[in-house]
Amino acid sequence: MAFKGMLKDEDIAAALQHCAAADSFNHKEFFAKVGLAGKSTEDLKKAFYFVDQDKSGFIEEDELKLFLQTFSAGARALTDKETKVFLAAGDADGDGMIGVDEFAAMIKG
Repeated sequence: MAFKGMLKDEDIAAALQHCAAADSFNHKEFFAKVGLAGKSTEDLKKAFYFVDQDKSGFIEEDELKLFLQTFSAGARALTDKETKVFLAAGDADGDGMIGVDEFAAMIKG
C-alpha cells in the first residue's frame, strides 16, 4: 500500500466507506477523515507523488478519477462530476492539472 506508515489503515477504510456511494465524495471531508489534513507539507508532497501515477509532476483529470484507488485498489472511481469538482478545487492556476504545491494547498486549505 502506497500510504503505509503515513496513514492508518483504519482511517483509510473509514474515509473510503464514507464516500462509497457515487457522487458522495467531498475532498475536504476525505482529507480530514483519511488523516492527510494534519500532515506536514513534506508528507503532503510525498502523497502527491503517489497520486501522480504517470510521474509527470502534475495530477491530471484521469488520475483524479482514480484517486480513491490510490488508497485501496478495490475503491471506486470518482464520477465525472466529482472529478471535475475536485479538479476545480485544486487547480489554482487554471491549467487543467494539479501541481504539487496546489495539492498541498488544497489539503491544508
